[in-house]
Amino acid sequence: MRVVTSAAAMQRQASQWKQEQRCIGLVPTMGYLHEGHLSLVRRARQAAGPAGKVVVSIYVNPTQFAPQEDLAKYPRDLARDRRLCRAAGVDLVFAPPDAEMYPRGNGGSFSTYVVEEELSRRMEGACRPTHFRGVTTVVAKLFNLVQPDAAVFGAKDFQQAAIVKRMARDLNFPVRIIVAPTVREPDGLAMSSRNKYLSPAERAQATVLWRSIQRAREAVSAARGPIPAAELQRELAGLIARQPGARVDYVEFFDPETLEPASAVGPGAHLALAVFIGNTRLIDNAPLASLRRQR
Repeated sequence: MRVVTSAAAMQRQASQWKQEQRCIGLVPTMGYLHEGHLSLVRRARQAAGPAGKVVVSIYVNPTQFAPQEDLAKYPRDLARDRRLCRAAGVDLVFAPPDAEMYPRGNGGSFSTYVVEEELSRRMEGACRPTHFRGVTTVVAKLFNLVQPDAAVFGAKDFQQAAIVKRMARDLNFPVRIIVAPTVREPDGLAMSSRNKYLSPAERAQATVLWRSIQRAREAVSAARGPIPAAELQRELAGLIARQPGARVDYVEFFDPETLEPASAVGPGAHLALAVFIGNTRLIDNAPLASLRRQR
């Protein structure tokens, strides 16, 4: 397995693989890898095929963090990440420093960004106004550097995946976007690098996100018709508020294709929620098909 830190070296390697007619699968990550990330690596290997190449980028992207967010303390362990990638059969780890991804040049500033203006307005975009500008910019740069045929993202970041799909379509990136299922702990908590922040008591409380999803599915399954979204939002907010360390950022029901808010909730709707457990902000989402369909 090769480790590359230079943007130019990454681009040269990708161009060589293209000349050899190798299929390239990309898994963009911010590191501190867990089984959720490794499931994306396996999906990228399927997409690239046995003769293809799998690239994992490991880069804590500063432009997707607001000044008050957790950029400085975001968990990092590149040595461990490299071991996991090697064991998973990754061909190349791209781990650039900031100066490679955001070169300052003679002008002294980096001033070109990619902005999606429709799907990014709500939910995470409303709560973190500069977040998706950073995401789309760094992903666009990775697409140019790695030249992937397929890029794999996790469904846990549902809105992010939808925005990346839209960006790839609108800007004619020749890359297939694959959205792989959320990987969960045995008690239902979605795997996330930020789970490391949770104390044991907070970790127990964090299962309220999954329990909220289950409750919404139960309500949709039992209802004889659509449920007013505001009614179900109040119920889930109340369920979350019973945890002493929990604070709701948002509970949203929406159309999974357009991300438009749903005024009434039925089997075709999607649920997304963001909840602070202590000082740690966790997100999750799920389709609200009936329980029978989910099995």
